[in-house]
Amino acid sequence: MGIIFKQSFKNSLIIYLGFLIGGINTIIFYPRLLESDYYGLVTFLLSAANLITPLAALGVHYSIVKFYSSYTDKKNKDRFLSTILFFPLLIAIPLGFFWDYLHIWIMKGVPEENTIIESYMPVIYVVAVCCAYFEVFYSWAKVQLQSVFGNVLKELWNRAVVMILLLSIFFEWLTKPEFIYFLAGAYVLRTLVMMVYAFKLYFPKFTFQLPDNFGEVVKYSLYIILAGSAGAIILDIDKVMIPGKETIVAAAYYSVAVFIGSFIEAPSRAMRQILQPITSKTLNENNNEEVGSLYKRSSINLLLVGGLFFLLINCGVHELFKLMPEKGYSGGELVVLFISLVKLYHLFLGNNGDIITNSKFYRITLPIGVGMAISVYFLNKYFYFNLDLGTDGLALSTFLTIYLFNSIKLWFVYKKFKLLPFTKKTGIMMLIIILLFFAFYFWNFSFHPLLNIILKTIIITLIYLFLVVKFQISPEINRLLKKYLPL
Repeated sequence: MGIIFKQSFKNSLIIYLGFLIGGINTIIFYPRLLESDYYGLVTFLLSAANLITPLAALGVHYSIVKFYSSYTDKKNKDRFLSTILFFPLLIAIPLGFFWDYLHIWIMKGVPEENTIIESYMPVIYVVAVCCAYFEVFYSWAKVQLQSVFGNVLKELWNRAVVMILLLSIFFEWLTKPEFIYFLAGAYVLRTLVMMVYAFKLYFPKFTFQLPDNFGEVVKYSLYIILAGSAGAIILDIDKVMIPGKETIVAAAYYSVAVFIGSFIEAPSRAMRQILQPITSKTLNENNNEEVGSLYKRSSINLLLVGGLFFLLINCGVHELFKLMPEKGYSGGELVVLFISLVKLYHLFLGNNGDIITNSKFYRITLPIGVGMAISVYFLNKYFYFNLDLGTDGLALSTFLTIYLFNSIKLWFVYKKFKLLPFTKKTGIMMLIIILLFFAFYFWNFSFHPLLNIILKTIIITLIYLFLVVKFQISPEINRLLKKYLPL
């Protein structure tokens, strides 16, 4: 786990810094400077773009990770990269041509009070195509085992740009409509920077010759379109459906709660940047023993780190919402709990998804991805529109959908590979999380909310780290903690 742990540690720092900046934007700047109506508009536009991105990418970013390490000579690598680089255009060009018709279809489901969306519909297309190509070039860098710079662009770039643009609104250098267009421009620039970096790492000799396994590459790309993005797509479906029932302001409230609940996934995002290509390589080499080892170690390490943030977030969320400027942001505790539980379960599965998408059984990802999208859509209809459970209903449908389909993936890997992510320490780790959750969730100090959060964070962290070291949950984490902390 040397290179994995080293780059994962760097990526974790980058991602948590990104989440910190994002948290400042989400909790402080957005509600106060952009206000709920335009914040809800930005949430809708970016979520709609995220729904289109996997389709526009056409699975290319996953194909690069899966197939690149299987080519042993430069000629075939160059053929492969030359060919696959143009795949997204097969969707992007027709999508742009018919965009006016698609935009009219989207607006049919939007109530009259949310028609402000219509003026900014081209932003959805531009951001979607740019995000698709960004992921392509990011995967290009990852297969060279260089994920850190791309991670900076993925996790820090947009959040830093948003902070700068929000401050520009504060100083009246920008208007709110201009903010949206400048944000779209930042996505374009980010993609160009990622492209230059990817070509610097490996610049192929472009050719019109197809790779020998072109048919297999095409088949894989088509199957994998929804696979790795299913979890994110589900949350974006929620945000896009909100303006069909409530004012766009509700999307802003929900987005804040989802952001808070999603904070715990940062270690997974960091580790996966380097786990993806290594998992693919070990599968291509039929090294099942190493695959099983990666599966178990990634699971316990992600559960350990994610468990701490699960506790800190949920045990402080009551006080955190008291700091928000509008009452509409409060009352999202259940949304945070449901989303964070889903993310914690995802962490527990380690590199389960990478094992499936990079194996010969990748075809199962298509029915799973489609099943998740259909399931969350109809559960949203039932809980949110029919039972009128509000955004708690959206979060509940997300929880049920992801829990069910992630359990199917857990069973599938066991069925096909005879591998499980459990170790002897898994039960101990889960017991620690459960006990600390019930010990700290239902009470707070009678001080200022910010002081309450700080005190509970310190107490929970110290107890948690002591127990982790005491029970020797993870050798990698233990070495890191003993090096820097007197535990």
